[in-house]
Amino acid sequence: MPYFGFKGGIHPKYNKEKTSGKQIEKFNLNVGDEVVIPLIQHIGAPAEAVVKKKETVKRGQLIGKSKGFVSSNIHSSVTGEVVNIENAPHPIMGSVPSVRIKVTEIDDDFVPIDEVSKFQDKVLAAGIVGLGGATFPSHVKLSPPKKIDYLIINGAECEPYLTCDHRLMVEKTAEILKGAKLIQSELEIEKLIIGIEKNKPDAISAFESLKGEYDFELIPLEVKYPQGGEKQLIKATVNRVVPEGKLPLEVGVIVHNVGTCLAVYEACEMRKPLLERVVTITGAVKEPKNLLVPIGVPVGKLIEACGGPLGNIKKIVMGGPMMGFALFNLDTPVMKGTSGIIVYRDTDLPDLSMNNCIRCGRCVEACPMGLVPAIMEQFSVNEMYERLSEWHVLNCIECGCCSYVCPSRRPLVGYFKTAKREIMNMMRQKKDAAK
Repeated sequence: MPYFGFKGGIHPKYNKEKTSGKQIEKFNLNVGDEVVIPLIQHIGAPAEAVVKKKETVKRGQLIGKSKGFVSSNIHSSVTGEVVNIENAPHPIMGSVPSVRIKVTEIDDDFVPIDEVSKFQDKVLAAGIVGLGGATFPSHVKLSPPKKIDYLIINGAECEPYLTCDHRLMVEKTAEILKGAKLIQSELEIEKLIIGIEKNKPDAISAFESLKGEYDFELIPLEVKYPQGGEKQLIKATVNRVVPEGKLPLEVGVIVHNVGTCLAVYEACEMRKPLLERVVTITGAVKEPKNLLVPIGVPVGKLIEACGGPLGNIKKIVMGGPMMGFALFNLDTPVMKGTSGIIVYRDTDLPDLSMNNCIRCGRCVEACPMGLVPAIMEQFSVNEMYERLSEWHVLNCIECGCCSYVCPSRRPLVGYFKTAKREIMNMMRQKKDAAK
């Protein structure tokens, strides 16, 4: 298929060279170490703890049960003793209920998920969520109410610094394809597309080598941020536009991250729950790495595993630099959606001194959703949320392109995040009042 592309986007410095060629290493815990596993690691209702203090748990054992359809199971990533059910640091929500477990035994075995016949129930039982960062429960996405034409596997990994998906595509190519084919078969989807940015030639070659065994189309993507955005990827690969306020299934498409496909394969073929993930640790550390990390390991431990920081650290980001979150505590644990840890010194950060908007229009050119950030900012600053809604702020994907290109360093995406929360609250209040 041809590459159709999408409007807008930016070309930041990608800074992937430190880890793109480094094989995935396993992060090893020791007896006596502790992990803290949040019960909120996904979009939707929090999981409910099903273990108690001083209880012994096995690796892979269910410790948090999903509450409702849009929710996800949580499993222990270690064998050990439950120390406490407590609040733990969270990069977005401040602190969240979590299960603290002390490691008593190092064991690669795991408690398999229950035998169930339905595909979606296997995914639910394994606690699989979108591993590209969105963390939407995968069993929900895999239950479309209408016919799907295309399954698109997202191998763009367009965020600077991050290489965890890149390494998975090189080292786990067959397993990713097996997971994708399972999804395609179970949902009776006609076409499978793998999209990979051209700055990952070894990943493209790895998939090309398996074209004879598996039926799929491989589309090399332009290296442009946010190429991995769901709506941008759909436009670039199949030339379909997702209507405002709608999901990709409305245009007959489902998109899944490569890591999610691997997790689906392991759940269906090995009955393995989601209890670990690959994380890129990079930036100002002595030895940047791609590590396979049990869920719940504190971020500080990962930095230590990479030889410690280089110089005086100013900022640590969980995720990518464009859409990630600054951490306030090194005890913040790795979660299902943690793709990277980026360590910054003073000298690594740009001058963010803010000036008045000069109406240059760069933010309008860069916005991949066709919005007008310069005008939207004025409504945001003046808390004119109803007017802002008319300018389609809810369509903002919070990619940060507008803030990146702004010569006046206006914190545009920050304004829009706040505005979206306020508008959603207003909509909920109107809905409740109408009942």
